[in-house]
Amino acid sequence: MSYDLYIGDKAFSSWSLRGWLLLEHFGLPYRAHLVGLYAGTLAADLAPLAPARTVPVLVCEDGAVLFDSMAIAEELATRHPDAGLWPEAPKARALARSMVAEMHAGFQAMRGECPMQLYHQWVGFQPSEAVLKDLARLELLVSHAKTMATDGPWLFGDYSIADAFFAPLMARIAGFGLPVNSDVAAYMHTTLTDPAFRLWRAEGILVTYQPFPYPQPLEKRDWPISAP
Repeated sequence: MSYDLYIGDKAFSSWSLRGWLLLEHFGLPYRAHLVGLYAGTLAADLAPLAPARTVPVLVCEDGAVLFDSMAIAEELATRHPDAGLWPEAPKARALARSMVAEMHAGFQAMRGECPMQLYHQWVGFQPSEAVLKDLARLELLVSHAKTMATDGPWLFGDYSIADAFFAPLMARIAGFGLPVNSDVAAYMHTTLTDPAFRLWRAEGILVTYQPFPYPQPLEKRDWPISAP
């Protein structure tokens, strides 16, 4: 059995990163297919997978097509109940599901003002009040998750769906040098040094873009964590 995962450009596609991390981290067999998110061929590339129109798209061995990252996460958890995609403890699992749902629909200021890019860190970015509110909410959620965590560096101790969903947010914090408390800073370091994330980034930054998507009128410095 193997899944087919259709993803966008690794340096920028935060939604694709989530789907890929779920398969990679939990050792589920898959084949990855890059579609033209920034090359302008997305619609044509995904046409055979209709009604899918955005990435990631997961095609199961039985032909089922999922075209939303949360739907992919829940379907994988259903199909692989022993893989541990959600925390085992009921209260932790309930919190993890709530946090994933909020991440899926929320943090709009950070999404809009701090698009994910994995090449470098922008210097001197001034977050708006809305971004600062998103960061305060993130700090609260991470702190609350830690009260239910088992031993381990991730949100709930062991790696879970929640960590895959929050990974792009950690990349945004790193890419824009956003101010966070020590708990979030430690969690960001765990995310950025994770071998799976580092592999995704290393492959993504091999591609050169002209013009560079999402430019900022700022200087830049090296990404906070060196490539493997």
